[in-house]
Amino acid sequence: MAEPEFTAKGVRIGKRLRSLTRAGQVRINGGRLELLTSYGSEIDSAPVQAVRASRPWFAPEDRALADLNGKRYLLTLGDHDPAPGEPGPPAARRFIEAVRKAAGRGG
Repeated sequence: MAEPEFTAKGVRIGKRLRSLTRAGQVRINGGRLELLTSYGSEIDSAPVQAVRASRPWFAPEDRALADLNGKRYLLTLGDHDPAPGEPGPPAARRFIEAVRKAAGRGG
């Protein structure tokens, strides 16, 4: 099995006001974006070309939106930000760039 193109663990995944998991996983592997629970069961997945990833307006830097199969998920990737003083973009930005790169939309 090939190495995933993007992996983030400890991600809070929510849908509207409901939290689906507080320690989930987001993976881009084999041209698919997968949202998984902390136990590894699938919440949702879609081909990365059909996924829209963006930053919500007026939200902290650690948040990202992912639209899969007509459903919008709010992802909080804060545990994976660089340590203070360390270089690197926030994890939410890396996730959005990884989705766009995997879909062939630049990034």
